[in-house]
Amino acid sequence: MLRFKRKPEFSYRTIVLTGAASGIGRALLTQWSHRPLRILAVDIDDQQLTATVQTLAATQAEIRRLVIDLATPENVDRLFDEAIKVLGSIDLFVANAGFAYYEQLDTADWTRLERIFRINVFSPIYAAVKMKSLNGSRPYKVVMTASAMAYLALPGYAIYAGTKAALHRFAEAYRLELDDPDRLALVYPIATRTQFFAAAGPSIPIAWPTQAADHVARAIISGVEQNRRAIYPSRLFATYLFLERFFPALGAVVQWPERWKFKRWLRRDAGNR
Repeated sequence: MLRFKRKPEFSYRTIVLTGAASGIGRALLTQWSHRPLRILAVDIDDQQLTATVQTLAATQAEIRRLVIDLATPENVDRLFDEAIKVLGSIDLFVANAGFAYYEQLDTADWTRLERIFRINVFSPIYAAVKMKSLNGSRPYKVVMTASAMAYLALPGYAIYAGTKAALHRFAEAYRLELDDPDRLALVYPIATRTQFFAAAGPSIPIAWPTQAADHVARAIISGVEQNRRAIYPSRLFATYLFLERFFPALGAVVQWPERWKFKRWLRRDAGNR
């Protein structure tokens, strides 16, 4: 009789959480705040981060805050220095900071491209490698917030989807180099009802279906503790990935209404100019 060895659970006491002031990051911080954890909450938005941490002041967790722009290696290095100073060690690093553009890509703008890749790709990859150097053989875990768009591209999100696909392929290759591949996990949320999409552009159409940030946070916490490598908060999307193996045209079916919404948005945007 075949017996499958159960994967050991991952336990943690110290956490670095980026993008902690809003959306999925805020939901994670809120749920973790009810546990006796030590957390360094990181965000570029001073006002929102301060307000978020203040609302959780009376909870069980010890939460410190750090306002910083993670678009440069110097600032990521500073983040690690601060984390070691206030936490002593880093069991879990959640690279959740990121943003999107929603646009018709027809203007070559190197600076704009570089900005999103610095935050969405370079920063989390750099942090993952630093976590390996910092911890060595000591158990640790890195979680990166990717996107369902790492698998399924949608119009308007060409650059954003490219950043998330880059994380996906990096993770697949990097795990092959690690002694313990479970040390890196990626999260693939579908469109999440947060302020995240407000940064992508005015009045952008939201892809269907959507899910709540609290739901995504619960899925991430469960996935971390079960030591998963891939976390799919949406069962519907996980089902799509399974079916798409046998019915490759399914992707085009999903993309068609999003193309229609994108073209309608372009017409409205042109009319507002």
